[in-house]
Amino acid sequence: QVQLVESGGGLVQAGGSLRLSCAASGTIFSINAMGWYRQAPGKQRELVAINNSGGRTNYADSVKGRFTISRDNAKNTVYLQMNSLKPEDTAVYYCKAYLQLRFGVTNGYWGQGTQVTVSS
Repeated sequence: QVQLVESGGGLVQAGGSLRLSCAASGTIFSINAMGWYRQAPGKQRELVAINNSGGRTNYADSVKGRFTISRDNAKNTVYLQMNSLKPEDTAVYYCKAYLQLRFGVTNGYWGQGTQVTVSS
């Protein structure tokens, strides 16, 4: 069984910083990609940033230059460093990992979500 455990959310003032962490555990053959999505009230879930197995990263335009995604492959952990936070960054942030539990079969797994609230 696979678990994604997130941490690091909270309340911060505009202009502040937070760092989210997401650790994958279980019997994992390999990790293809790990990333972060967010969902604000009344809005669809959207991609924030993703880091694939080749180390390539992609960011939503709204967070480029402010957020940085990184991975520690030895710990099966992905991080999201969020700087210069804005009230519009307020959302529930979800970790997603594309995992192979056995060779050749990749599935996506979600974390439980962590609330990020940015006050103006």
